[in-house]
Amino acid sequence: MSVPGILGKKLGMTQVFAEDGSVIPVTVLKAGPCVVVQRKTKETDGYEAVQLGLVEFIRPQRVSKPRSGHFKKSNVPPLRYLREVPLDDPKLEAKAGDKVLVEEVFRPDDQVDVIGISKGRGYAGFVKRHHFRGGPATHGSMFHRAPGSIGGSSYPSRVWPGQRMAGQMGNERVTARNLRVVQVDAEEHLLLVRGAVPGATGGYVLIRRAKRASRRGAARK
Repeated sequence: MSVPGILGKKLGMTQVFAEDGSVIPVTVLKAGPCVVVQRKTKETDGYEAVQLGLVEFIRPQRVSKPRSGHFKKSNVPPLRYLREVPLDDPKLEAKAGDKVLVEEVFRPDDQVDVIGISKGRGYAGFVKRHHFRGGPATHGSMFHRAPGSIGGSSYPSRVWPGQRMAGQMGNERVTARNLRVVQVDAEEHLLLVRGAVPGATGGYVLIRRAKRASRRGAARK
């Protein structure tokens, strides 16, 4: 049994052709290679997980002293991107320094969850941020893109927590669930998944086995 996830980078979108000639839109992910930096156990840390690091060049002066000591303790080179992957099976044998490759984790037709940071859109109005339709655009309504009432004077006479309003849009953790793996390229460490993935090109992502795999996705293979 292998680690149920891997780290990578988003390279962009393209399309591939299925055997029946249909076009499949896919996102190309540079998945790994990764290395196990730390194995966390329930006895020592209170939960079962592995800390993975994406193998890529980083200048030593960009690594802080505490993190350098962490890498030295695990006998691994300095790494830029680290994330933890929870383990369902505590008997999984994974120790610091073990390599994690994409072909060992995923196969075509698997369903995966991809976690990334969405594109930042800055300060956005409620129409763009929450897809409100706004008011009439003619007859002097003066209510084209205004938010309207956010708290009535009689009830509730206050603004409810979580009221949808204008504010910061994007730049937050987003999970794209149940994406189907279309191809796995072991030589180039590439993973092609059907559909879009959160984040900009070049952004880091965490790819894990789908927690709630859907039958609909399995039927759409």
